[in-house]
Amino acid sequence: MSKRYQNHIDGKWVDAVSGETFENRNPANWEELIGTFPSSGKEDVETAIKAASEAFDAWRLTPAPERGDILRKVGDIMTARKEEIARNMTREMGKVLDETRGDVQEGIDTAYYAGTEGRRLFGHTVPSELHNKFNMSIRRPIGVAGVITPWNFPMAIPTWKIFPALVCGNTVVFKPASDTPLTATVFVEILLEAGVPAKVINLVHGSGSKVGTPLVNHPDVGVISFTGSTPVGKGISKSASDTLKRVSLELGGKNAQIVMEDADLELALDGVLWGAFGTTGQRCTATSRLILQEKVYDKFMDMLIARAKDLKLGDGLQPGNEIGPMINAGQIQEVQKYVDIGRKEGAKLLLGGAQYKEGDCANGWFYAPTIFVDVTPEMRIAKEEIFGPVLSVLRIGSFEEAVRVLNNTKYGLSSSIYTNDVNRAFQAIRDIDAGITYINGPTIGAEAHMPFGGVKETGNGHREGGWEVYEFYTETKSVFVDYSGQLQRAQIDNY
Repeated sequence: MSKRYQNHIDGKWVDAVSGETFENRNPANWEELIGTFPSSGKEDVETAIKAASEAFDAWRLTPAPERGDILRKVGDIMTARKEEIARNMTREMGKVLDETRGDVQEGIDTAYYAGTEGRRLFGHTVPSELHNKFNMSIRRPIGVAGVITPWNFPMAIPTWKIFPALVCGNTVVFKPASDTPLTATVFVEILLEAGVPAKVINLVHGSGSKVGTPLVNHPDVGVISFTGSTPVGKGISKSASDTLKRVSLELGGKNAQIVMEDADLELALDGVLWGAFGTTGQRCTATSRLILQEKVYDKFMDMLIARAKDLKLGDGLQPGNEIGPMINAGQIQEVQKYVDIGRKEGAKLLLGGAQYKEGDCANGWFYAPTIFVDVTPEMRIAKEEIFGPVLSVLRIGSFEEAVRVLNNTKYGLSSSIYTNDVNRAFQAIRDIDAGITYINGPTIGAEAHMPFGGVKETGNGHREGGWEVYEFYTETKSVFVDYSGQLQRAQIDNY
């Protein structure tokens, strides 16, 4: 019999007020029921926000280094439970164990980084324009943070958002993806075990419309951090503007890898296979386009097809499997829609293009690695996010053309170029319109201590990770101390 899980609201583990639940199933074997979770609604969200609001004063007055110490304990617990968390994550979202272990490790790294940032929430001291006056800035928490996360990195992305929010002194209402509620529940259990006060972290399971929308719209939530699709992000931005919330949006991508004629082709091949088919292509940074210089096009395509044919699909818990399932039936349908679009547009399908049901994959949502050639820059499969194991290959003649083709989408998250020409590498860094550029590396591979995010319709300018996210979760206050003993007038012509 499967386990029934609960929300964590107002310091207690509770069912949804409605009593309704939803199922969490294994995408590699849809017959396996992992558990049932609360299908929450507006009333649950309001109770969670009220609890977080009540907890805010005590938490913001807790010294930041002390808040950081708690997160270092979180890292210790996550380290001890790493394998358990990774295996459960593979069961509920499908990616292979090497990847889910990496997902947990990213959270561990973020915990230790956040712990040290508790001693580094720097302000500035600057000279005053007046005599006997001292100027400085300090950083203050905002209040209740609403955190809405996706299913593809169910531990790493929540840690990117929640750890900085907590270190900065905010309280949190956390709405995880409905496809990965178990990892979210374990994460909150660990936060509580490490010493995060019970009302400071609130977990509300449920759908975007019934949980996410009231969380975004609530006037007592001061900051929203969302990772997901661009259309949903645009809706959040519009709704949040009514209460002038601070909002961070990390949205879609249509990332490309350029391979120039002077590249190390074996290295570039490893990069595109990992970038396109790792996590079954279900990453916002996945390599969805391969831009090949014409002099190496034929040779590289022969290498790529030969290797891609040998990729092994199957349950991510089984050793030797390289590609797990898609997350659910809806994502299979979305990928198939784009494969059909590619065919109609005139692209040539060289590999894959269908759901994969052979052997042990019969009961899961597997999709064969798919490669299109004869793709032109204006085709939809070259411009729109697919979020699956589909690679569109484009042929170019020059470096300048490669950059133009790469930039020819509404997105600007990640990018990659393989070249041994140092001048081209630095030109690419300068000219590629993206938040992230890799030189001789794939488009995937974020690091916890570096800013993460994109330009154009990939986001609204904020960054996750690194030092910048701590600025997002705080307000700056300017402080002036006048010890002259007399009225001094700034912003008056004293010259």
